Amino acid sequence: MVEAPPIRLRLLSTLAIAAPMRELGRRFEASTSIALDAEYGPTVLLVKRLEAGAQPDVVALTKEKVDQYAGEGAIAAGSAVDLVRSFVGVAVKAGSHKPAIATTAEFKRALLDARSIGYSRTGASGLFFAELLKRLGIADAVNAKATVIPEGFTAELAASGKVGLAIQQVSELMAVPGVEIVGPLPREIEPGSLFSVGIWAASSRQAEAARLIAFLASAEAASVIRQFGLEPLT
Repeated sequence: MVEAPPIRLRLLSTLAIAAPMRELGRRFEASTSIALDAEYGPTVLLVKRLEAGAQPDVVALTKEKVDQYAGEGAIAAGSAVDLVRSFVGVAVKAGSHKPAIATTAEFKRALLDARSIGYSRTGASGLFFAELLKRLGIADAVNAKATVIPEGFTAELAASGKVGLAIQQVSELMAVPGVEIVGPLPREIEPGSLFSVGIWAASSRQAEAARLIAFLASAEAASVIRQFGLEPLT
């Protein structure tokens, strides 16, 4: 007797929550007969994929984009769930000096004193950080010594010694070995970013997609999410 092929769900997820999503994906597959085909990338690039006609079953993006797609009918009505709050943070090479960043003044001084800084051009954290530099009035000074990557993990720059400070979502910084987390940015300037999940309205796997989202919103998932420096919202 020929076994039926496994049910497969297609997930597009922002890189900011890739680390916990990978672990949760493994647990979901192990507890169900559903296989997960996941693609991770910066929100900006995933939005381009969707606008070019990509057809996932589930999307995990910034809350703003999920709300927008839900309002436009691209995400199934009532399926969107706010999943996590993520914070932008700072990492240094393991064993390196950790500057004080608890206050806005300390964080600003740390940026100005750093020999070099790395951040991403397309991720949610990079877009936020670029605007923050303008608000702090130090964009020219910081960008003159910054390495700005198009996508990927900025902590890899710190681990290799290419930059002194790496700026990105804490969960993304934690995904890279060889670095230490200095901490999140001061809450007064970075209250956190919300990330949500929803079922793509055109999906032919609505029931299975709903099952995945229910798992991502479960107590088991919340404990995993916390392990990766994120705040669960469910």
